Amino acid sequence: MKIDVHNHVLPYSAVEVMRDDPGYGMQIEGDQLTGGNHPLFPWSPSFHDPEAKLAELAAKGLEGAVLSTAPPLFFYNLDADRGERISKATNQGLKDFAAADPDRFRWMATLPMADPERVPAFFEGAVADGAVGVEVGTNIAGRRLDDPVYGTFWAAAERLGVPVLIHPAFNEDNRGMSDFYFQNVIGNQLETTIAIERLIAAGVLDRHPGVRIVLVHAGGYFPFQAGRLRHARTVRVELQDSPTDPWKYFGQVVVDIITHDTETLSHLIARVGRDNVVMGTDLPFDMATPEPMKMLEAAADAETVRVISESNPAKLYRFDN
Repeated sequence: MKIDVHNHVLPYSAVEVMRDDPGYGMQIEGDQLTGGNHPLFPWSPSFHDPEAKLAELAAKGLEGAVLSTAPPLFFYNLDADRGERISKATNQGLKDFAAADPDRFRWMATLPMADPERVPAFFEGAVADGAVGVEVGTNIAGRRLDDPVYGTFWAAAERLGVPVLIHPAFNEDNRGMSDFYFQNVIGNQLETTIAIERLIAAGVLDRHPGVRIVLVHAGGYFPFQAGRLRHARTVRVELQDSPTDPWKYFGQVVVDIITHDTETLSHLIARVGRDNVVMGTDLPFDMATPEPMKMLEAAADAETVRVISESNPAKLYRFDN
């Protein structure tokens, strides 16, 4: 079964919570939504309808998906109670959505990361409820994932044995990216690069070697610029206590295929190894890869295509169980 591990859902249960409480700041007009750290986007049927989701997957040559919330629903910038309320509603919606076809759907939890003390118990409850992974933002409304306050989160992820998918959110302001939709086109990849290189440099992955990290959008710039971090470690005192070789973390770190360029994808697979790449689309957002299977098939041989689209996602997210 060909499985998409980067596929978003925005369930009715979450929309109802946002409609009832204007404190979330989400504007909902018909099928248009804006707010929650994201510009205007359509709430298309495949965000909330399992049959529409399956039809969309089939149209892209895919058969199953690991469902995660849409990043506008992270709400890390709000108070802890609102964060927990929306996380509970979203997780219930994801669970119900996946239950519509349990052979082809799995779901990953979202967490109230704004309150680190609440996270471990909430995380454990979500996994007990069926979550096969967790999705977190690249930063928590300004706090970085390597902040010591998130040590309990990383310990829980390692103990529970579920992958952590890191998705861009709350991108830092940069005047050069204020136009041309560059906060997405450039900023999302930069956010991912910052997140993973900080986790490496701060020693988080060494302290939690059992954690598996999934980086979306082909890992940002990390797979293409890890050599610069490796070199900087040899000449800069600021990195003297950091690991010597960031490349060694592939295996613990995997990336999806979203490059929007066949030759770049081919290079990515060759550089990090096919065992460290998984199918991902970003559906149903407009920045999703239009023809994910066709792009992968153009970039790799048949066995590599099978490993990336079938074997790796199934192992990582327990489709074999």
